[in-house]
Order: sequence, then C-alpha cells, then structure tokens
Amino acid sequence: MYDPDQLRTFLAVAQSLSFTQAAERLGIRQPTVSQHVRKLEMAVGRPLFVRDTRTVTLTADGEAMAGFARTILAAHEEAAGYFTGSELRGRLRFGVTDDLALTPLPKILRDFRQLYPRIDLELTVAQSPNLLRRVESGHLDLAYVKHGVGGGYEPNGRLVRRDPLVWAGISGTRIAPDGPVPLVAYQAPSLSRSLGVQSLEQAGRTCRITCIVRGVNGVLAAVRAGLGIAIFARSLMPADLVEPPPSAGLPELPPIDLVLITNPRAAKEPAEALTAAILGSNAPLKPDAVLDPQAPPRSVRHRATPA
Repeated sequence: MYDPDQLRTFLAVAQSLSFTQAAERLGIRQPTVSQHVRKLEMAVGRPLFVRDTRTVTLTADGEAMAGFARTILAAHEEAAGYFTGSELRGRLRFGVTDDLALTPLPKILRDFRQLYPRIDLELTVAQSPNLLRRVESGHLDLAYVKHGVGGGYEPNGRLVRRDPLVWAGISGTRIAPDGPVPLVAYQAPSLSRSLGVQSLEQAGRTCRITCIVRGVNGVLAAVRAGLGIAIFARSLMPADLVEPPPSAGLPELPPIDLVLITNPRAAKEPAEALTAAILGSNAPLKPDAVLDPQAPPRSVRHRATPA
C-alpha cells in the first residue's frame, strides 16, 4: 500500500524536478517533501530520483512509479467522488486551449460529469491569452492554459506539467541553414510564436511567417501542406509530424508550463473537484481528435442532470 500523500508529493517533484517548487506548490515545507520521497523510496525498495546539489532527475523506476502514482490517485479520486461527489452542485465555467482540447482531456471531462452530475459545466475553447483575460474579468472559473516557465501564475495557478517546445513539420520539409525559417504561427498574441521568434533572433536567424492561423487545425493544415514548420509542446505534437534534423540549424526552444488557473471568486468546490480530476489523470497527452478552428472563443454548455 502506498500513501496517497507521499504519491502526491512524489508527482509534484516529478513534474517540476525541484523539491523547492514541489513544496511551494503543495504548501508544505521542503523537509516534508524530502521525507515523503524518502519514505516512498523505502516502500518500493528502489531510488526514484537521482539528485545532486543542482539537478533532480527521475530514474527508470521513478518514471514507472509516476505512471502508477497517477493511476492510484485517479482511482482514489474516483472512489471519493463516488461517495461524495454526487452532492456537489453549481455552475463551473471551464476554459481550455484548442490544442489541449485535442487530447484525452475530453474523456476526463466526460468522467467528471458522470461523477458530478449536478454540476453545470460550461466549456470554452480559445487561445491562452484570451482565456486568461476571461478568468481575470470573471467570465471563467477555471482555465487550462499554456504559460511561460518561471511562475507568474501564482497564487491562483497550479502546475500540471512542464513540457519542452519543439519545431515540427512534415517529413522532407527543407529548411536552409542560412536562410529565413518558414514559420506557421498563431496570430498575436501567441506564447509559442513569441518564444519561437525570440529563440531564432538569439541564434542570429530570421523567420518568414508563411501562414497566420487562429486555431490548431489551421496550424495542422498549413504544416501538412508544406507551407512551413510550426511549434508544438512535445507531448502535443501529432504523430505524423517530425522534428527537423540538426542540419536545419534551428535553435533549441524553451519549455512551457501547462497550468490550471482558478478565478478566486469562483465557487470553490466545483473548481477544486475538476482540478483534482485533471491532476489525478495527468497521463502523457497526445492529440487524438481535430476541432474546427474558430475565430472567437467557442462555448459549449452542458446542462446539469436535474436533481
């Protein structure tokens, strides 16, 4: 039997690769984080991290335990929801970026609605800056967005995972190492676009934006048509796209954070229940569907089951 608190602490360290950040996220002291990890390592009989004075890295057994921990905690949340969730009620306005909406997240939302049938869930799909503005203005209760690394989303943000950005195109896309990079990009403001252009400028490269799109389907259509390359979080890159070879001379891109941002004025219990469901189901995300691109945010309202 593995202690759920120890598993949650372990996952916080595994996601941030920092004992200090894990302690801040969980609201506990760093010695407590170290103690939880040490006890879990004693329970499994194997080291889960390799750590020195500057870095923390998962071992192979740590990678395996991360998967088990998510499964165990998801089952724990499901059991708790079965006995207590049906009493939760109210409205929850949830926003998500369009590329995250192409992942197993819809299944998480479907399971959530089954566990909490009296919560009226309203879903908005848009880009991160738009969703953040809607949280700040009080039009959303919770948003799942992409955010630059380095914080800035506290105290109302929860880190779900950190993901490296990568260049992606169709196989055979030609990029001259001394020429402008053909880039398919979201319309501004866009986090991936800004980070990509900044990385190219720092490497002494220029870019030529060949297509400006409003949604992830536009990105996919343009890239698959060979108009250029785009930028994806690695876990969200479609299987038919590939990273350009080193001969293209492209600079390494920084990581981004996938974050849940809560409106502090929102009803607390519904937002916390969905946050727990997403954190407990934090399996690797891979695109598995395609949405039609929309210029404005798209809202879909799911009516609650009558009590």
